[in-house]
Amino acid sequence: MPAITDTETTWPVIGISAYSQNARWAHWDLPAVLLPSRYTDMVSLAGGLPVLLPPLDGVTGVLPRLDGLVLSGGGDLDPALYGAEPDAETGPANAARDSAELALCRQALASGLPVLGICRGLQVINVALGGSLHQHLPDLVGNDSHSPELAGYGSHKVSVAAGSRLAGVLGRSEAAVPTHHHQAIDRLGAGLVATAWTDDGVIEAVEYDQADEHHGQFMMAVQWHPEAGDDPSLFNALIAAASR
Repeated sequence: MPAITDTETTWPVIGISAYSQNARWAHWDLPAVLLPSRYTDMVSLAGGLPVLLPPLDGVTGVLPRLDGLVLSGGGDLDPALYGAEPDAETGPANAARDSAELALCRQALASGLPVLGICRGLQVINVALGGSLHQHLPDLVGNDSHSPELAGYGSHKVSVAAGSRLAGVLGRSEAAVPTHHHQAIDRLGAGLVATAWTDDGVIEAVEYDQADEHHGQFMMAVQWHPEAGDDPSLFNALIAAASR
């Protein structure tokens, strides 16, 4: 992780939504605000200054001070938020995180702030814009290929729509990406267009429709985990947009 010095005060400030849960270190076992360091490392390596955003009421007050927003991965959204009953395989809801991230998402999109959604972050964006989710992909695709490891990342291929902003950022039409998720987009939210898919048809990325009034804003979301891979292009694109 590069050092940040006083002479680098023009680095764009990137807020990253964080977890709030119990954590253990040394002799302590306490509630903590935390996030895997891969997120902050990738933002920093791309030239941004990462700031963790805890899931608190009123956290949206920080948005005018940010140059960009990353909605991070994590647990399942409450299905009630998209009008569904919980599936037996859906994880327990975290009302505080759901509320904070949906508010961050809606206000960031409304204000034109550059936004990158990752895994759960893609799902937050979709639900914030009126979309819905498949609650357990193995029931849909018949296997665990999207989350083959309990506490690790698998890899699968995604095909990227030609001419999409994502294709321009990645510089290719196919990519092998790190994966760990058991939910995915069902009905697309308003103004979104799918821009990547796995071979089994699961939507793996979205951006604004070119015909949508917000299409000029940088808003890109992927179902995979770029912070766990070796391709920094999505973070580079976010920082470039935030720098403008």
